[in-house]
Amino acid sequence: MPVSAYFCHLTQPGLLRFAGADAQGFLQGQLSCDVAALQPLQATYGSYSTPKGRMLASFLLWRVGADYFMQLPRALCEPIRKRLSMYVLRSKVQVTEVSETYIPLGLCGDHIDAALQSAGLPVATAPLKLIESSNALLLRLDAGRCLILAAIEQADPLKTALATAATPAAESVWDLATIHAGIPIITAATQEAFVPQMANLDRIGGVSFSKGCYPGQEIVARMHYLGKLKQRMVLAHVDSATLPQPAQKLYSSDLDGQSSGAIVNAAPAATGGFDVLAVVHTSSLGAVAVKLDSVEGPELQLLTLHYPLETNSPS
Repeated sequence: MPVSAYFCHLTQPGLLRFAGADAQGFLQGQLSCDVAALQPLQATYGSYSTPKGRMLASFLLWRVGADYFMQLPRALCEPIRKRLSMYVLRSKVQVTEVSETYIPLGLCGDHIDAALQSAGLPVATAPLKLIESSNALLLRLDAGRCLILAAIEQADPLKTALATAATPAAESVWDLATIHAGIPIITAATQEAFVPQMANLDRIGGVSFSKGCYPGQEIVARMHYLGKLKQRMVLAHVDSATLPQPAQKLYSSDLDGQSSGAIVNAAPAATGGFDVLAVVHTSSLGAVAVKLDSVEGPELQLLTLHYPLETNSPS
């Protein structure tokens, strides 16, 4: 019987907490997602950008009671905390890093419900909804991924239960599942490289076009309503000798030596080689081969994302 659920101890994600009476309004004025519409025990994807619309971070944001929690790469937590704290001013908001308070664990695979039940955890089926249990917070991201946040004192017995209920796997297995879901993770190497739509944040509910202003909103809205977006993120496979790195350049013969895009994230594929998320010039897609490092490099073989890249009209 094939393995249907994998358990991964996650070391890369970090966590920021936003508390205080003005937390919602503060975040609503800083982030691309509609924070005001976020209900308790609900999550959303989102981004934080420069005034020029270039992303400094992509993240998962969820609400527990009146507090908001932002999961993003641990290496970006302190820089983003410092930058956001500069704009708190007199608002009643406390921004703290709580990465050491919870242990993030991941379950991924085709049949993770049975693993949750076997580990004595509730089964969360609705995407981007949270369930609070006695020893963890569970966030079902999609059909094949469930994020589990365990309190420090509860982590060891929970990890033991999950390792029995599912096959223990390297963190790269979780990374691969995230890539297949089409979810971009902005890292230090790709900060300020993309506007949210280039990395498909608008296709996964991470951009609101009906909320008020936030840094970069004018640029993001202009690209949406005027149709000026020339790059999109795609899912692809590449048979390169080494793991492609974030921001590693892509090339195609139609751009006269100029880069046609860049790697966003990559992970080892189950059958060899690597699967990647990559931002690519739309003019190159389907017309010419897109290759890693140079026009003579290994070719990206396009795979199918589970969501469409375009809509018929702005929304």
